[in-house]
Amino acid sequence: MIDELQVSNIALIREATLLPSAGLTVLTGETGAGKTALLSALKLILGERADSSMVREGEALASVEARLFDGPHDTEGFIVQRSLSSAEGRSRVKIDGRIASVRELSERVGVMMDLCGQHEHQRLLDPAHHVAMVDAWAGRPALEALEHYRACFKASRAAAKEVRRVEETSRAQGSRVEEARFALERIGEVDPKPGEYEELEELLPRSEHAEVLVATANDAHASLASEGGALDAVNSAVAELSRMASVDRKLGDIADLLSDACISLEDCANELRAYRDGVAFDPRELARMRERYSDLKGLLRQWGPTMDDVFAMRDRSQELLSLVDDGDEQIRKAREALGSAEHELFAAAKALKRARNMAAPRFCHEVCRQMARLEMGGAELVWESRDLPRAEWTPVGPSSYELLYRSGAGLTPRPLRRIASGGELSRVMLASKVVLGNADGVDTLVFDEVDAGVGGSTARALAGVLADLAATHQVIVVTHLAQVAVMADKHYVVSKEPGDVPQTHLDEVTGEARTAEIARMLSGDQSEASLAHAKQMLEEARG
Repeated sequence: MIDELQVSNIALIREATLLPSAGLTVLTGETGAGKTALLSALKLILGERADSSMVREGEALASVEARLFDGPHDTEGFIVQRSLSSAEGRSRVKIDGRIASVRELSERVGVMMDLCGQHEHQRLLDPAHHVAMVDAWAGRPALEALEHYRACFKASRAAAKEVRRVEETSRAQGSRVEEARFALERIGEVDPKPGEYEELEELLPRSEHAEVLVATANDAHASLASEGGALDAVNSAVAELSRMASVDRKLGDIADLLSDACISLEDCANELRAYRDGVAFDPRELARMRERYSDLKGLLRQWGPTMDDVFAMRDRSQELLSLVDDGDEQIRKAREALGSAEHELFAAAKALKRARNMAAPRFCHEVCRQMARLEMGGAELVWESRDLPRAEWTPVGPSSYELLYRSGAGLTPRPLRRIASGGELSRVMLASKVVLGNADGVDTLVFDEVDAGVGGSTARALAGVLADLAATHQVIVVTHLAQVAVMADKHYVVSKEPGDVPQTHLDEVTGEARTAEIARMLSGDQSEASLAHAKQMLEEARG
């Protein structure tokens, strides 16, 4: 929902601020006053394409800034800004002060608003949108059926892919099979174990240098623990220092430190003795380890660089040869799984078609009721569902769907894009939006001249329908109808100030100013009669 919109240097607008209501807001004014400029600003916020010609004559930069709320539970809102340079022709986007892309703007804001003008009904003209409207209106039954169908469709695709993979693999010949056989045989001969290579890398150097390691540990032990070694010298120093501690306590403290050092030296001597005694030199074991290490290195050179790569090659080779040697059985199992997945998919497709075909006629009936309110005669929407061949099924469903339009009961229903005029299409779209209510997932609806060619009782009906729509949406309407304007919660007048470079102003009107604008819309003047009529209409609209 739009909380505030600020426009700077867009077309004829120098500065304008729009604070729409949460319900119905109308924009009125003389033809050519600049209402289109406001719609251009909204398009920029929606992430539509920018053009440097939109920048006001003589200005270097145009900008649009909006504060929006994403749904009824959003209490903080967020700020979007879009600026456009007349020199560079490039636009820049920020969301909550952070630089963003136009695509991100479109994804964030575009889904929150629908801008519905005389020539902007692409979604209604697209049959792919029709089934989404019906699903949204039907709610849980259709949406759950669609979710289940999509899961089954995905599972069937995966099963079909597996069949193709198994069949292709089972047909594998020549070098691939020979390579797999060789790899499996060679790796099997060596039979590597997980972690074995890493363990040998650590143990082999120790075994190869066992004699030197033993000699080094023995010499170090002797330096510490043999007669006249380090321990004897330190113990002697401790004895001398302790004897003189009675004279000077400081020597006693040093003796204590040396005593602790003696304990550490004894521990080191014990560990060196244990290490020396634990190193075993076995020439035959060393030869075995070297040979084993060489075999493992050979595998790494061929299928490495790591043992995990070797194990992966073994697994791939086993799978390939298994499929080649037992291809018929593997293919049978894969095809059986595909058949099961297809059975589930057909059941899900049947349930989805049933849910849609139950909901769609009721949806069309409700839209037709709203169309009747708009005095569209015997016009109606007709749901068409055609089953597709299995090869043409999509994640949307197993059928093609379209809402058809006929302007009279005796006429053949035809696609909306072929039959409906701009005015008819606007009213069909409006009727659909009223029926969808909150289910369409859009917070804000902007209507540009949805009242074109409408007058009299139809104008009053249109005003009533827009008021109903404003109960579930934020609705912004550009209108020339007084009947629509009087229903608004907020009323803005767009006017143009003449000059070398005309300037468009946007002003909210209330009280007598609003009455005067309604009078102008009714008769083009502000005579006593038109002012009285305008006042009466406003009072009736307030209830």
